[in-house]
Amino acid sequence: MKLSVIIPCYNEVATIETVVEAVKESPIEDKEVIIVDDCSTDGTKELLRDRIEGRVDKIIYHTRNQGKGAAIRTGIASATGDIVIIQDADLEYDPADYPKLLEPIIEGKADVVYGSRFVVTEQRRVLRFRHRIGNKLLTLFSNVLTNLDLTDMETCYKAFKREIIQSIRIEEDRFGFEPEITAKISKIKGIKIYEVAISYYGRDYREGKKIGWKDAFRAIYCMIKYNIFR
Repeated sequence: MKLSVIIPCYNEVATIETVVEAVKESPIEDKEVIIVDDCSTDGTKELLRDRIEGRVDKIIYHTRNQGKGAAIRTGIASATGDIVIIQDADLEYDPADYPKLLEPIIEGKADVVYGSRFVVTEQRRVLRFRHRIGNKLLTLFSNVLTNLDLTDMETCYKAFKREIIQSIRIEEDRFGFEPEITAKISKIKGIKIYEVAISYYGRDYREGKKIGWKDAFRAIYCMIKYNIFR
């Protein structure tokens, strides 16, 4: 099966080249790599043009900053693989975990796989307690509304059969993508969802983490909007 890796990217000049190399060196041989630059202003765009074009399959440049969800939407529309996975452009998630994410789909057990940061793994970076509790509470609220039993709704690592993710109209432009897509997937009749443990090397705000408390409120709004009023 061919894998499409979507890398939404905004102001990641310090990490994007390392992430691209890690993706290319991941154990999955048959893959396409699609980078969507969301109008970066820190030199990322120039680095992509000078050093990365020609080393990946596609680079798409937004002419104005629209948000992570919008970049993911653009990348998904361009994907041609059998399976689509989202890869952040920082160093928090390890592409060496791709085989674990793909295995349930390849074996016919799942249509969608979430990579959980909270299922026990061999190793993880210890981060702020409040950030973990925030994720737990958002996941709990999402589970109440979707009737799913996820441990990590907010995870970046989500793998989808391409026909499923391309059939869903993604409306959120920023970090509301995660609760939106979870709500919409939960409504697909007969869909099979798995979780697998992944490694996680989270960064803090000094290292460039972008999601904030305002996004948590937006996530709650999205859960109510897409689960109750749609």
